[in-house]
Amino acid sequence: QVQLVESGGGLVQAGGSLRLSCAASGCTFSRYAMSWYRQAPGKERELVADISSLDGTTKYADSVKGRFIISRDNAVATVYLQMNNLKPEDTAVYYCYTKSFRNFVREDYWGQGTQVTVSS
Repeated sequence: QVQLVESGGGLVQAGGSLRLSCAASGCTFSRYAMSWYRQAPGKERELVADISSLDGTTKYADSVKGRFIISRDNAVATVYLQMNNLKPEDTAVYYCYTKSFRNFVREDYWGQGTQVTVSS
């Protein structure tokens, strides 16, 4: 069973930086594409960034392009989200996510979330 544990959230002023970490266990981490999602109060959960398993190709939501960087370290089974030039609208609970397919059925795995609050 895949388990994901996020850390690194907190309170930061606008313009500041935070680095989120997501430690994975119960899987061969290098084989899994990984993603970061976020959910602000009263809004739907949205994809922030993801990184492929094969070659580390990354993709970002338009709202965070040029400010956030997703990376992974397969040696320690961890994915990171470096968040720079944070804005109040980045305030949300951030979730780590991955998926697998077992007998053609998709299984989704979420972390517990970590709160990021950006003050103006």
